[in-house]
Amino acid sequence: MSDGPKRRRRIVLAITGASGAPIAVRLLQIMRRDPNVEVHLTISPSGAAVLQQEMGLQLNLRAINLNELLGCVPAWASEPAPQFDPIDSGGDDRLHYHQHDDYMTPIASGSFLTDAMVLCPCSGSTLSGVARSAASNLIQRAAEVHLKEHRKLVVVPRETPMSVLQIENMHRLAAAGAVILPAMPGWYHDVQRLEDLVDFVVARIMDQIGLDNGLIQRWKDA
Repeated sequence: MSDGPKRRRRIVLAITGASGAPIAVRLLQIMRRDPNVEVHLTISPSGAAVLQQEMGLQLNLRAINLNELLGCVPAWASEPAPQFDPIDSGGDDRLHYHQHDDYMTPIASGSFLTDAMVLCPCSGSTLSGVARSAASNLIQRAAEVHLKEHRKLVVVPRETPMSVLQIENMHRLAAAGAVILPAMPGWYHDVQRLEDLVDFVVARIMDQIGLDNGLIQRWKDA
């Protein structure tokens, strides 16, 4: 008896108001290339503000144009924008967008099966809200769901220096099962461009959520 078609890997990506928007956009674009990955995207208002500052994107979170995200590259990028088939504003069966304050959306519930969630970049306020189990928006609620359901949660903070309180919040999340993956690129993979540093962090995130990628030359690889 057939078990039916295999479900795509379902990943939640939350973009919040910390520096590092190019990493989040690149991660979304790379996951979009994989036909076996289904992405559930949500963006905080502060995240949208950082996307505008660092990527030149002016997004209306109430009527979002996902094609702008999928086709965007930073002004300093040496490669042209990636090409994608246009999609509707609400997404398609491989990319779903959820309003940051909509608690009725599927990712707010543990009964909605997902494989992992990535907070990238993760702001200090998001870090604090999740660590204290005091969700004030969908992003923090979805992160709490992943912790309580013992699913992979990857937290990508990008701030320096860090206060003792932020370190304590990271410790609390790590103790609860989250992976703390600061946006700290390595330099051993034959760095030639700024994009190589972005890809290093994206590759490490994808390793943690179990997605194949060939973005970087790995240590001691031939």
